[in-house]
Amino acid sequence: MTTLPMTVREDGLPARVTIYEVGPRDGLQNEAALVPTEVKAEFVTRLVAAGLPTVEATSFVHPRWVPQLADAGDLLGLLGDRLGEAARDLPVLVPNDRGLDRALELGCRHVAIFGSATETFARKNLNRSLDEQFAMFEPTVRRARDAGLEVRAYLSMCFGDPWEGVVPVEQVVAAGTRLMDLGASQLSLGDTIGVGTAGHVGALVAAFGAAGLGPDRLAMHFHDTYGQALANTYAALRAGITTYDASAGGLGGCPYAESATGNLATEDLVWMLDGLGVEHGVDLDALVDTSRWMAGHLGRPSPSAVVRARS
Repeated sequence: MTTLPMTVREDGLPARVTIYEVGPRDGLQNEAALVPTEVKAEFVTRLVAAGLPTVEATSFVHPRWVPQLADAGDLLGLLGDRLGEAARDLPVLVPNDRGLDRALELGCRHVAIFGSATETFARKNLNRSLDEQFAMFEPTVRRARDAGLEVRAYLSMCFGDPWEGVVPVEQVVAAGTRLMDLGASQLSLGDTIGVGTAGHVGALVAAFGAAGLGPDRLAMHFHDTYGQALANTYAALRAGITTYDASAGGLGGCPYAESATGNLATEDLVWMLDGLGVEHGVDLDALVDTSRWMAGHLGRPSPSAVVRARS
């Protein structure tokens, strides 16, 4: 018999949340061994079939910086063959205008930009200062919106930075509101090195609310470096957040921050949501099977607690 959590519904939690699956992009980008394009296409296809409503497919970053994603165009071609018109709705990360050009050429309808809440990481990741990054993103977001595309903004280092330490809440809010003012429709707050705690999550959400960005426009992107990702997710649920980034099997990290270990595992998130009676629409068995399959291709066990327990 398959083990399932007992459902105990709590007052004050959202009835339903959206899981924004980042495994194919954020999960695989830091893998040293190149994953074949056909395997990536199968990975995305399986994740979509498991009921994940949003699956971020890839990034149009320069291949010199992230070699793993150099096959972005070929991957989207394969996904078009497999998923048809729906492949155009898979989000892709575009670091700049050149990346947007490629996304537009391939008919993508959903793009994301990736900013930083700190000066040091902006320079390391974008080769721009904290202020200069907004000038770089402005034409990209404007052109994307003019073309009718949905634009998401990621903000990294929202809870801590390995070079600068604790990042003041007001600094994060200032950077996040500037990204949204460019025209993005959703802001994903990244705990890039996994140092956030539950109280910090609540304080950050409240500060954004005071600045005019309510939980309906925010998403959370937690890493489990210090084992806090699920606790932080619960705190965000209590604060009204209804979109959560997660990576199938707990894959991923950031190639420009060595302390940024794996993302929150999608399976672990689904297990907790099931126990809380929060709807999400994902088939856990299909998701676990997919992560086990990908772990086989990567040649190592999945870091997801749920995948390990079911194996």
